[in-house]
Amino acid sequence: QVLSDVFNAPVYTIDTANSACLGSAYRAIHGLVAERNVSLADVVKSAPEPRLAVTPTAGAEELYRPLLKRYAELEQKVIYNPTSSC
Repeated sequence: QVLSDVFNAPVYTIDTANSACLGSAYRAIHGLVAERNVSLADVVKSAPEPRLAVTPTAGAEELYRPLLKRYAELEQKVIYNPTSSC
C-alpha cells in the first residue's frame, strides 16, 4: 500500500516466487535483444498475468507529492556535490 500511496499508482503482483529476480531476468533478456529493436513489452509477453493488489489511498498524493519533490532535490545535491551535508 505504501508504494501505491507514495507513487500515486496502482500496484500489481504476479503469483510467482522471486518476482524481483524474474523482473531482472526479463530486463537482462531485453538487454541482449535490444540491438534487434525488440521491445520490453515483447520480451515479457510470456510473463505471468499480473493481479491488481492495491490502489492509491484517496488524499495520499497530497501528502507525498511535496515529500517526493524534496527527496528529488536532496538526491540531486548528493549526486552533484557528494561531499556536502544535506
